[in-house]
Amino acid sequence: MRPRPQSAQRIRDLAKTFSISVDINAAPERVWAVMSDVERWPEWTASIRSVTRLDAGPFVVGARARVRQPKLLPADFVVTELDERKGFTWVTSSPGITATAKHLIEPIPRGTRATLSVEFEGIAASIVAWMTRDLNDRYLALEAAGLKRRAETGVA
Repeated sequence: MRPRPQSAQRIRDLAKTFSISVDINAAPERVWAVMSDVERWPEWTASIRSVTRLDAGPFVVGARARVRQPKLLPADFVVTELDERKGFTWVTSSPGITATAKHLIEPIPRGTRATLSVEFEGIAASIVAWMTRDLNDRYLALEAAGLKRRAETGVA
């Protein structure tokens, strides 16, 4: 069996990853404050119905939250990486699939660039990513626009 060309592998990987970046006219600290206050996300994005923290205390590695989104089943996420200067990653799993959502920030000359992404892995990843591709793109766009608006103006 011949190995597949690297470009074919890259296409398969890209098909399971969705991402959007937005430049925000606000300091990284302000963007982080909005982004890390996960229970208030429904105030500024229609892609989230509710986020309920499943444990008390600060938002740190190991923190858990149940996320409810329109058209999707509730998902329990666990924070796996967190750096207040760079953002956070959280992960949810169900049989056959793991979804990793990254919420990254970086300073730019006129404020902050936020990059939001979701990557699917597992035996069902390709089919789930294909079936939800339009929804993923729409939700990421709503989240990026809402984050920008909330961080810049303080309103939803």
